[in-house]
Amino acid sequence: MTGWIAVAGLGPGAEAQITPEVLETLAQATDMIGYIPYVARVAERPGLTLHASDNRVELERAGHALTLAAEGKRVVVVSSGDPGVFAMASALFEALETGPDHWRTLDIRVLPGITAMLAAAARAGAPLGHDFCAINLSDNLKPWALIERRLRLAAQADFAMAFYNPRSRARPDGFARALTLLREECGDDRLILFARAVSTPEEKLRIVSLGEATPDMADMRTMVIVGSSRTRLIKRPGQPILYTPRSAE
Repeated sequence: MTGWIAVAGLGPGAEAQITPEVLETLAQATDMIGYIPYVARVAERPGLTLHASDNRVELERAGHALTLAAEGKRVVVVSSGDPGVFAMASALFEALETGPDHWRTLDIRVLPGITAMLAAAARAGAPLGHDFCAINLSDNLKPWALIERRLRLAAQADFAMAFYNPRSRARPDGFARALTLLREECGDDRLILFARAVSTPEEKLRIVSLGEATPDMADMRTMVIVGSSRTRLIKRPGQPILYTPRSAE
């Protein structure tokens, strides 16, 4: 049996936002590998072995997937959102680059998914309608000084900014520092979206100004989007619309 690996994105949470391509590939897999909460989103069935592991073991997980595929297994490595955005695709290729030569002959595919950033933006309106950037606020794999430099430069360039992993129990202070920095660069009036658990029953959207934002508005299930200087709010009955016009002067 010829093995293969697919690195697949499960989207932000709702089953309806998993692509047909990913669903078809999941149905063909013999082995499923991923972080515990993501593997839990895949239904058990005969002929499928689930390999769930804890966080921060991405390289070990990737090596396990490559080993299984080399043995002839059909392996799907699952990530939430899109596997190429702060997720398992990069980890798999890091393991591939430093691993044995025979891994390089494997059939490896990356299957895109709907990212938390895009799902959150769509729920709110179109805050990423003009130039934007995405920044991971976790300092687990990079120093805080680099995060701060990128935040300042993005703010000075007047990008809309999407923040992944804004705040966790292990990192309670970083997001507060980020908010302080953004106020220094952008002032208090810039609009900011807190989109928690988008596409799940726990979904909650909140739009405030930077001056009103507090660190406890975000956790690891929250996508934070800071608008550019041109981002606007359309008030109407119910949820307002947050959007950034397509043009800039």
